[in-house]
Amino acid sequence: MLSVLQAAANPITLATQAAHDDSVTKSNIFLIGPMGAGKTTIGRRLADARAMNFIDSDHEVEQRTGVDIAFIFEKEGEAGFRRRESMAIAELTQRQNLVLATGGGAVLDPVNRQHLSARGFVVYLQAGIEQQIARTERSEHRPLLQNADRREVLERLLAVRDPLYREIADLVLETDGRNARLLARAIEEHLGGSTVSS
Repeated sequence: MLSVLQAAANPITLATQAAHDDSVTKSNIFLIGPMGAGKTTIGRRLADARAMNFIDSDHEVEQRTGVDIAFIFEKEGEAGFRRRESMAIAELTQRQNLVLATGGGAVLDPVNRQHLSARGFVVYLQAGIEQQIARTERSEHRPLLQNADRREVLERLLAVRDPLYREIADLVLETDGRNARLLARAIEEHLGGSTVSS
């Protein structure tokens, strides 16, 4: 679905699909990508730089339910969590002047993909398996990685989700070996360094 242009010395892959030509004029920025890509950290920096609001959809679900994601998985399973996640994304993407960091599996729901694609500028923060392992190895609040071979799980998840990330991405950024400040700046530069307007 994406037509891409990769510059060898540039970490940015630009998606130039005609249907997304007006994306930079949208008032929201949505960050998608796997666990360990840095969506929350980069999102906070980007929101601060652009005087925008920041929300992490996983944290929003936890706030709305009053319990953590691991507890939701335990009581309602992944399907229950995904329903709650979708309700949050449906509402949050209707707001304005928002940087939204989504959970790694948010793109599994085609309705979520539609909302994200239609209501904001979508940045896919791409992370290799080694980076994902390094950044999640001490995490105890990721239900899909508990009591499992992390590499096997992460490889399986990425195989399924990577095409979905790319399907709706307006911009793809490789994050391996790059810090949040530089990645936020790269997004800023792509957007022209000025606040996204509606």
